[in-house]
Amino acid sequence: MMMTESIENTTETSYQPLIICFACNWCSYAAADLAGVSRIQYPPNVRIIRVMCSGMVHPNLVIDALTKGADGVLMCGCHPGDCHYREGNLRAESRAEAIKLMLQDFGLEEERYRLEWVSASEGARFAKVVTDMVNELKTLGPSPYKM
Repeated sequence: MMMTESIENTTETSYQPLIICFACNWCSYAAADLAGVSRIQYPPNVRIIRVMCSGMVHPNLVIDALTKGADGVLMCGCHPGDCHYREGNLRAESRAEAIKLMLQDFGLEEERYRLEWVSASEGARFAKVVTDMVNELKTLGPSPYKM
């Protein structure tokens, strides 16, 4: 019986969530780059996809990522008022509400999707957001869609 408990504990601690991050080219991707250049440590669990604007990411892309193996999706865009496409980040914000409703339909927790504003000079903030999301997903456990 002791052997089973140690195997279960090992499984729990070895789970590493996979996060897909859609990062705005002008701000958030630059923040991720700044974090790397500044050697700010954050978990390697994130796969960054550079998009021109957070407002250009269709909700279906988020749902596809979550139903095809990602444990979480992080959407990072410019702060409101700083969008290079005027109101693209506001579009992302309004889509976030629709995405959360879609998550309920797919039986997924709201915490698996996160929208954050991260400017180009906020490398440390980007690292903190990723770290916080990884820790939160570890408490939720693997996605039910994980293959």
